Amino acid sequence: MSTAITGASGLIGSALTQSLRADGEDVVRLVRRPASAPDEVSWDPARRWVDLPALKEAGVDRIVHLAGAGVGDHRWTDSYKREILSSRVDGTAAIAAAAAALPGPVALVSGSAIGYYGDTGDTVVDESAPPGRGFLADVVVQWEAAAAPAEEAGVRVTYARTGLVVSATGGAFGRMIPIFKTGLGGRIGSGAQLWSFISLPDEVRALRFLLDNEVTGPFNLVAPQPVTNDQATRDLAAALHRPAKLPVPKFALKAALGEFAGEIVTSQGVAPHRLTAAGFHWDQPTLPEALATALAA
Repeated sequence: MSTAITGASGLIGSALTQSLRADGEDVVRLVRRPASAPDEVSWDPARRWVDLPALKEAGVDRIVHLAGAGVGDHRWTDSYKREILSSRVDGTAAIAAAAAALPGPVALVSGSAIGYYGDTGDTVVDESAPPGRGFLADVVVQWEAAAAPAEEAGVRVTYARTGLVVSATGGAFGRMIPIFKTGLGGRIGSGAQLWSFISLPDEVRALRFLLDNEVTGPFNLVAPQPVTNDQATRDLAAALHRPAKLPVPKFALKAALGEFAGEIVTSQGVAPHRLTAAGFHWDQPTLPEALATALAA
């Protein structure tokens, strides 16, 4: 059994690679350059190309696709929004075609996001909810649709709709922690918006759960209960023993971040109904536990 991973150098991908290898499993990293190590295979998502013979030679029968342009890495210009979309659709199309061409049985865990649901307001939704409205919701719909050729070829496909990953070294919390350490942190906007989070170790465990079990379709990779942004910022301040008295108004976010500011103050209350029903158990089900784990790493 050999697992190929795109985005293997990212926050989640590197942790997943380490976890699999710690258990003695073979991992192949897909890289966007000529392969230069025995555990590497080349691919070019923009051209929708994967070195399929190399994947076959490596005996790959499982793929975790995590690559894509960072949503919060740059201001949302029209060109960067096109990059966010194309990096996901083209990359997923390439991986889906490769998975469909591998000798079966093959499993594909395709990265996705809770942005699928748009703004949920005060409502907590599960995987049965329809897609929401807005740029990110539209991106996720097209992102998941790009994996259809793999499903049609008989590949077992699951969609990992990940929430806010709690880590001190990356993602939204990785950016917030240094600010809060200075005592300058606080709620964002009204603070009433719901945040659905998951610790990095539970994210890795959930991805492995999707790989190892005969499940298909969308799964929300979030902790059992969302929290308000106000509660999240108070939990983070408490974990760092710092105050959290400086709220960031929406107009300031808009000035700094442009259109992306609207996503930050969006409420996304998401429940992991299908993970729970399938028997998954969280090691850090609450935000204080997730933060303690992240800060101790």
